[in-house]
Order: sequence, then structure tokens, then C-alpha cells
Amino acid sequence: MNAPTSDLFGLYIHWPFCASKCPYCDFNSHVSDAINHQSWADAYLKELGHVASKTSERTITSIFFGGGTPSLMMPETVEQILTHVRKLWSVAPNIEITLEANPTSIEAQKFESFARAGINRVSVGIQSLSDNDLKFLGRQHNAEQALEALEVATKNFERFSFDLIYARPEQTTQMWRDELEEALRHENGHISLYQLTIEQGTPFFTQHARGDFQVPEQDSAGELYEVTQGILSGAGLPAYEVSNHARLGQESQHNLTYWRYGDYAGIGPGAHGRLTLDGEKFATRTHRAPDIWLERVNKNGHGYHDFELVNNEARFSECMMMGMRLVEGVPFTRIENESGKKWQTLLPDEKLKPLIENGFIKIDNQFIRPTAEGLQRLNSLLGYLL
Repeated sequence: MNAPTSDLFGLYIHWPFCASKCPYCDFNSHVSDAINHQSWADAYLKELGHVASKTSERTITSIFFGGGTPSLMMPETVEQILTHVRKLWSVAPNIEITLEANPTSIEAQKFESFARAGINRVSVGIQSLSDNDLKFLGRQHNAEQALEALEVATKNFERFSFDLIYARPEQTTQMWRDELEEALRHENGHISLYQLTIEQGTPFFTQHARGDFQVPEQDSAGELYEVTQGILSGAGLPAYEVSNHARLGQESQHNLTYWRYGDYAGIGPGAHGRLTLDGEKFATRTHRAPDIWLERVNKNGHGYHDFELVNNEARFSECMMMGMRLVEGVPFTRIENESGKKWQTLLPDEKLKPLIENGFIKIDNQFIRPTAEGLQRLNSLLGYLL
């Protein structure tokens, strides 16, 4: 399961368009009525070529179409991209190719075409099984359509996942228990469960600030988190990451690449990446605005800003911030490879001892791992460690 980090090389492709903007979302997504799909396909192929010119010796181990709402893409665009990827790089024989999808009927109808195009896993953004809460969250589907979309996914993909959001306004523990039990009747080995967070710059931030709604207090949200862990573990889908639960072998290989601090190339407007070139790690990002990104690709062959060197100190911080999200934790060899220092220098006994004594971390098998209590307090834990 735990491949060497140097063997991991993911490809993230960002589709920036949505049918509507959800009020909680702070991702780089835009509503547009006029999309020239062939122009976008051509631009993706050009930017892929640019990245491949720097990384052609690597083997792609996972591909993820994110957004935005990638299920609004034309399946032909997806097929062109995947065909081009195989021309530019070697591709792992067991490669995971995921596409994020909304469960509206018009998008679910495209699942068969996406499967023919080469997608072998979908991640369905259900978010809730309550019609009232779906309206609150600004979703365009209802609970019945969500479950129908999962049925369509079952017919077309061996693997799929879906997302739910909890700690919603007026959500009780019993309501969440009931929703999780319903969700488990439709799972296929992987569920992502996110606590609703109020992000600055979103409509929810303004509405929450003026008191239009309240989310559960910290203690109540913590109780919802604990209920989540108990029910999912009891059903055979333990957490392998803070917000992600899976049966053994069903973990998201692409997301594990991020969390294990492997390399990944970001393609499309606003996509970020991490690339190791000539032994040094670089942070990459493309221009965020879709129209300007498209112009730059047509002019320059890519929409990238200058690559930024990630120094050893930042590499240590990043690998800890990503890896401590995982139940498996961070191997000391990774800390030393990224930082260029002995792990004991960066994580001395006097810093680790109180965390061990209070049951927030454990050290075993050459790993530093968060405990269940540590995962629940991950932001504070990382703040202390770093």
C-alpha cells in the first residue's frame, strides 16, 4: 500500500466551471454559459506537453479531474486528455483515474461515456441526504437524485466514492447517525466526510457573520466527528485520513500521493503542483482566471507562473502538514529526505514527550503517527509541532 514517495507521480486536471456556485465553496470555480470545449481540450493538451517536457521520464500513477465540476466536461475532452497523457508519459498498469461528479441526472447520464473515455473511478459530490439541507447548501440535486446517481455509478465503475458534509445548522447527533446509516447502505468502499467550515470570501461567510445561521459549537462538532469515526469503523470503513474512510485497498491513490508528499503536476487554471526537478522540489501554480489562463496557453504553450523553489525547511513543514493527516503518519526517512536533517533535530524529545504522554501522537516502526485524539485536534497538534 505504501509505495516509495519517489515512485508517486500524480496528474491533477482542473476544470474551472460549475452550473452554479455553492455558497460554501472557496475553490477556483466559475459559472459560464459559453464554453468552447474544443478550445479547452486543445489548451489542456498544450499544457500537458509543457509539463511532460520537464518530467517525461516519470511514470504517472494517478490522474484526478477536479474542479469546478468536471462532470460538465465533454467525455470527448476527457478521452483526448487521457490519450495524450499516454503519448507523453509511461502510465502505471493499475493507474487510478478519478473524475469528480455531481449527482444531477444530466451528469449521471454521462457516466457510461466517461467510463468509455477511460475514467475508472468517480467521486460523487452528494454532500447531504436531506432535501432541506441540500437547498441550504445550494446544491442542484435532491436526495433521490443523489441515490440514483450512485446506482448509475455502480453500473459503470468498479470503484466510486461520495462526499457528505456534516456539522450543518441544526443538525443533531441522531440526525447525523441516521444519515450515515443511510449512506452506508449505498457505499462502495470509500466515503469522504467533511465538517462544514465557513470560508472567508464565500456567501456563507457573510451570512454567518450577520447571524443568518449558526453552525454547531466546537463541542457539538467534536461529538459529530466522534460519531462519524465510530459508525464508519464499525461498518468496516475506518478513517485512513482525517476526513476519508475506506475499506482496505479502496483508499484514494491520488490523494495519498498528496498526503505522502509525492510529486504531482497541476494542469488547468489555478492548479497547484509539486515537482522534483534535478533533485530540488518546486511549487508550481497556473494563472487562476480561466480566460487569462486560456490566452496564456495559446500564446506561450502553458499558463504557469514561475516555478518557486521549496527550501528544505518548507519541505519539512509541508511533508508534516500533509502526512500527519494520515493514520499511518510520517516515516522518519521522509522527514530526513525532505529536510536534509536528522529527524531528532527537528522533533526533539522535549517537544514530543508531552504529546505522547497526553495521547496525541505515537512513535512506532520508524513513523510518527497521530492518535485518534491527535487527528481530532490536528490543527493545534501541527501548530505545536511546527
